[in-house]
Amino acid sequence: MYDLANFTKDDMRHCAIKLRNLEDRSQSMEETANRIVRYLYENLIDPRTGENACALVRFFKTHPYGNLSPDLQEAAKTILKSRSILRATKCLTLLATAGDEPYWNARQESTGHQAIPLIDEDFVHRAPMILQLIQQFGLDVSSVINPAPTLITKASHKAFNVFYVPEAVGSPHIPAQNQFVLPYKVQSVLGFGGMLPSGNLFAVILFSKVPISLETASYFKWISAYVRIAVEGCDRTNVFAPVPQPLSLTP
Repeated sequence: MYDLANFTKDDMRHCAIKLRNLEDRSQSMEETANRIVRYLYENLIDPRTGENACALVRFFKTHPYGNLSPDLQEAAKTILKSRSILRATKCLTLLATAGDEPYWNARQESTGHQAIPLIDEDFVHRAPMILQLIQQFGLDVSSVINPAPTLITKASHKAFNVFYVPEAVGSPHIPAQNQFVLPYKVQSVLGFGGMLPSGNLFAVILFSKVPISLETASYFKWISAYVRIAVEGCDRTNVFAPVPQPLSLTP
């Protein structure tokens, strides 16, 4: 267990190694991502109450629209309504989720966040949290929407960074203030991640009920590097967990 309000260097090292090893015997990135969000949700604790420090932990990655399953394509189209989507359009796709509400523990239950199409730079600039996440990661919006091979090589070797909002209440970068931030007592938001070898971005986002310091936030850029190692083996293949097939009753 880790005290998120007083996260130490030793906590950072221990947590990073634990997350790195969660890929063991994993069959997909989704499976590893689920283990990662579940581990963070269950082990980041508010010692004053003994309860989970985070209301919600989520793992996102960008993924081409044309390679998404039909249900995720439909989720992306719902956001854009009648606007068409090219197959190559990157979608910020929810790969794993863990949180206080029962419906926050299955990505298929999410409304409006299963697959967010990053249709163009204008769309991203009108999505404040996504824009800040990309910019605080030290990336250009264009490099996330349409990464060139040279940019992929450079970005994947850049230092990992964090997305950090110390005070979530009233922040223009965190939407759903009345529906989410206030009722669930979210104090700080911390995201960490980076670019995968495929040119897709991954990000883990913590919505914390305890204040997170700048020092704690800086530790997570190192944790990010270990998480990348855990998930990059399934970066180009086996991103999503196989959908269970119904048993055939035909003899």
